[in-house]
Amino acid sequence: MSVVRQQILNKVEVPRASVVDTLRIGAVVLAPAIARGVLARRPKVVALAEKFDADRHAGKLMQRMRARYGSGPLRLAVPGRSLAMVLTPDDVRRVLTGSPEPFAAANLEKRKALEHFQPHGVLISHGADRADRRRFNEEVLDTHHDVHCQGAAIAEKVHQEAAGLLAAVDRTGALDWDAFRIAWWRVIRRVVLGDAARDDSEISDLLTTLRMNANWSFAHPRRDRVRHRFQERLREHLARAEPGSLAELVARAPATERTVPADQVPQWLFAFEPAGMAVFRALAVLAARPSAAGPARDEVAGLDLSAPQDLPYLRACVQESVRLWPTTLAVLRDSTTDTEWEGRMLPAGTGLIIHTPSLQRDEQNLSYADDFAPGAWLDGRAEADWSAIPFSGGPVECPGRNLVLLVTSLFLGALLQEHDFRLVASGRPLTEGAPLPRTLGAFGLRFGVSKVPVKV
Repeated sequence: MSVVRQQILNKVEVPRASVVDTLRIGAVVLAPAIARGVLARRPKVVALAEKFDADRHAGKLMQRMRARYGSGPLRLAVPGRSLAMVLTPDDVRRVLTGSPEPFAAANLEKRKALEHFQPHGVLISHGADRADRRRFNEEVLDTHHDVHCQGAAIAEKVHQEAAGLLAAVDRTGALDWDAFRIAWWRVIRRVVLGDAARDDSEISDLLTTLRMNANWSFAHPRRDRVRHRFQERLREHLARAEPGSLAELVARAPATERTVPADQVPQWLFAFEPAGMAVFRALAVLAARPSAAGPARDEVAGLDLSAPQDLPYLRACVQESVRLWPTTLAVLRDSTTDTEWEGRMLPAGTGLIIHTPSLQRDEQNLSYADDFAPGAWLDGRAEADWSAIPFSGGPVECPGRNLVLLVTSLFLGALLQEHDFRLVASGRPLTEGAPLPRTLGAFGLRFGVSKVPVKV
């Protein structure tokens, strides 16, 4: 008889939090994440969370739970659903490297949320469907290369939109999130769908509406008319297969009856928006910390950023931004079998929750938890540490990681190359040498901007 089966018979299970502690975790950790918007942020709630530095309180509570119950996973006293918090980097490694079996990425709550706008997306697929769709995603997104196969076209689009944004900034001397977001969505639409989609704000607005609904997972009714309109606009752009866009590669990549190519694209559009938030927050830190901004300016000095460039330091800055302020507030998995954890059993069908703001700012495991440390990505420390998973990890790591880092680093580099940014509004101070806040929204950041005099 297997060890796990014997433990099932003996009913030796992983620790279960008390009802009181479950309520604490729900109130301090889970509810603030859900309220902010898991798939689309709610600005007013983000501002409130920032005011009270909600993620710092969540992190401290998770440390107390780990001290009280052990390394975990820690089951919650939730009726009708087996849920467990993953508390340590070692267990994070096990869950992520053990995906999609025995820890399925197609978690129940995630499926019910993403079905609002991508019912056949790879993130909520399992088994043969997932394998087929993952292959398709990796081919189009050129997962295994730092510079995408369409790097030249991508760099030109990024450069043009950054130049357009900077021209407007030169007139006003200021930059806020609203102006940045408009320019960033133009980049997204051009890279994914082609230049003809540049000004199609309708498709972005439709997707945002669907994401806001999806924030509630199964608790919100489907908006079929909105989804059909979004799919109609999406198919029109994909049908052009415009050269130099991901849509061109969608049309060329081998597909089967399982693939459903059009249902893979919404995730790319959706994921690029929080990537823009990461750029904006990275810009805020660089504006507030000259010691970090200097190497960034040095890296792009004299470069032609309309051509594809590998910018390791700026890539590291974006990764640090996502580590410090995760764009995905919880990584979710479902166990497909009974699993054994340090001599105890966790039943099949358990939803596993990795609360990324707590994990990635855990000073008990990360010496640079509250610092801006791009060097940790350059020397390999962060890559080797399962406390730092800005793009998830393991076999189901984000297939668009390299593409996102290429686009974000080029855009950030274009902003910094000839302009000086001064942070004039932030919900929390980001000054040199002080611990960085654990909650920081992009919506309230504002910059004063001036052109750097050309050296002769």
